[in-house]
Amino acid sequence: MNYHILREFADSWVLLAMFVFFVAVIVWVFRPGSRKDYQDVSTSIFRNEDTPAEKEART
Repeated sequence: MNYHILREFADSWVLLAMFVFFVAVIVWVFRPGSRKDYQDVSTSIFRNEDTPAEKEART
């Protein structure tokens, strides 16, 4: 295989595959019902805000 064959392959099929992957990621992120999941994940850091986390039991 020489450079020109690989270049043509990258310009056509790989570009198409990357575009399909990009569209799939966008569809996955903005799928219906995902807002609740993202809201839960974004507020998970504040769950122990009122009281400190429990210490691990020392043995």
